[in-house]
Amino acid sequence: MSNLLSPSRKLAECDEAEGPVEMVIRPRRRDLGEFSVRRVLPAGRRRMVGPYIFFDHMGPVTFEPGKGVAVRPHPHIGIATVTYLFEGEIIHRDSLGYTQAIRPGAVNLMVAGKGVVHSERTAPEESAKGPPLHGIQLWLALPVEKEEMEPGFTHYPADSIPAVQVDDARVAVIIGGAYGETSPVATQSPTLYAEARFGKAGGELDLPGTYTDRAVYLAEGAARIGGQPLEAGEMAVITSGIPTALTADGAARAMIIGGEPFAEERHIWWNLVSSRPQRIEQAKADWKEGRFDPVPGDDEFIPLPEE
Repeated sequence: MSNLLSPSRKLAECDEAEGPVEMVIRPRRRDLGEFSVRRVLPAGRRRMVGPYIFFDHMGPVTFEPGKGVAVRPHPHIGIATVTYLFEGEIIHRDSLGYTQAIRPGAVNLMVAGKGVVHSERTAPEESAKGPPLHGIQLWLALPVEKEEMEPGFTHYPADSIPAVQVDDARVAVIIGGAYGETSPVATQSPTLYAEARFGKAGGELDLPGTYTDRAVYLAEGAARIGGQPLEAGEMAVITSGIPTALTADGAARAMIIGGEPFAEERHIWWNLVSSRPQRIEQAKADWKEGRFDPVPGDDEFIPLPEE
């Protein structure tokens, strides 16, 4: 998705916590035109969790007939985008020539590297029905030595993502390894991304402890980590090195992220991410002057935002 992030924009709020929870992040609503998102990362006092620099919860929303996602072509550098839907469909098109529908349980992974352009839209036949949309979009910052790697795109069908019953939760291991399963989704640094679904109150799931940074985002329901309550739309950042479990207060869906933090700071402006501010300035000029490759079959574009 295309999103303006700059120092003048308000970021998600962070509340200090105790015990196994370092802080709780409360997202900010962002209006993207036809629908809004809950933006969790970057937050005011927590810009990243492991390599994750951006976390948007899209929906749930049901569009009016004739409406839908209509994100025009826009550029990215320095990241990999991960789109994972609970409900609905988005058509991805990019400057590499890929066109791919993303549907629930599948993963679209786009590595921007030195630069890529993409659009995200609802197919006309789906728009006519008044379609639903619900899901998560993440950005993974790339290691410094891979920030300028060649761009690429890979689609992983839902049946390729491993799922396993762990205690009281059904867990899909979307990226990385956990609970004895390993995802086929390619990564550029140690990374975890998993979906845990609970069907009843009292269900528990021990959180993986092999990553320095860990966080749990509650997409649906209510839950607790230690003595810290967690409501839908909140993210709990877990204190490093402390074993803990997630306990559901009823039917719930939680997204678990984690990984190893980078030593170098990342700068983010609009859709552009880099360890070097001058690289972002170059990308801004390249987009403004039309030097990025276009998206075949999609002639529109989002102009460079005003400073």
